Amino acid sequence: MNNAAPTRASSPASFPSRVQGTLMGGALGDSFGYLVEFDSLEQINAKYGPSLLFDLSQSPDPVHFSDDTQMTLYTLDGLLDVLEWAKDGVGADLNACQWLAYLRWLKTQGVQAAGHAPEQAPRWIDTQSVLHHQRHPGNACLTGLSTGEMGTTARPVNPDSKGCGTVMRSAPYGLLPNIDAETVYKMSFNAASLTHGHPSARQSSGAFSWLIHQLVIAGLPLRAAAESARDRAAAERSADVDLLARLEAALTLSTHDGDPLSGDSLTEALGLGWVAEEALAVALYCVLVTGGQGVSPVQHFLDAVRLAVNHSGDSDSTGAIAGNILGALHGEAALPPSWLTLSEAPHLIHHLGAEFIKLTTGE
Repeated sequence: MNNAAPTRASSPASFPSRVQGTLMGGALGDSFGYLVEFDSLEQINAKYGPSLLFDLSQSPDPVHFSDDTQMTLYTLDGLLDVLEWAKDGVGADLNACQWLAYLRWLKTQGVQAAGHAPEQAPRWIDTQSVLHHQRHPGNACLTGLSTGEMGTTARPVNPDSKGCGTVMRSAPYGLLPNIDAETVYKMSFNAASLTHGHPSARQSSGAFSWLIHQLVIAGLPLRAAAESARDRAAAERSADVDLLARLEAALTLSTHDGDPLSGDSLTEALGLGWVAEEALAVALYCVLVTGGQGVSPVQHFLDAVRLAVNHSGDSDSTGAIAGNILGALHGEAALPPSWLTLSEAPHLIHHLGAEFIKLTTGE
């Protein structure tokens, strides 16, 4: 293993490239992991052989992303709604817009919120049929939204839920320019309360968005950005001990000599990824322990997401989060061209990313 910190391409990626890289990288990692989401490591070996799942082309059917990418795009659309209001000189409540966006996502899943939930006119994203497929949406996301109650930091829905449904959808907050990292953290933390109430779920979401922001906006190297996210999590009032332990383990284990942890060894050390802090830790470890001096962005992406999905846990979420981080780090240079040709609805993802770039930069 090369313990050198993963490096950027020789020319740092532009902001638009990092935005598109974060979104598409997450979708590719999600799609790759979705192939084995509910498989044990033994089943993955039986299906794909001792090399395990190695390439997106191994899918026997057309490639699909999961609810992770669907919800990430609806997170982005909630931000677009706020930015559109701002362009017209009107201030909008970000969390209310985010809640309305998630309620529209809930409809795409064939679930109706309680009768007192507000209605909103459909937006462009709602007309995209690919987002109307049910791709194993998380139970806490469905139940939290179907109550028709807007969860808040003080009164979150599903108060005991710490599932990874908060983290896997929260990369877009970290892409916001001209906003300090602390505000990004709070936005992500507050939005997690719409579906998950456990402190770990909300703090993990905030830490992940902080990490993306440090890579995309602050331009920090990967390890420095990861350490910064760990430090912000530790500074949280009543910081969640499980989250801190997982982040510290990911950072420490990624510096050890020898082959990277993989499969059962990886999940035994950092968790299966079904809950928020484990999904974040697994993905972060896989990105930290791969790459290095002389490794191309594409090879870094491939090495990291292969490690992130070949285990008995929540493979699509760990793959998606790893893909988000890699895209934020390297920009579009990280995206494997052959995977892009197989990907689902890349034009949809690119369109939403372009709208975000236009509204945040005027480009």
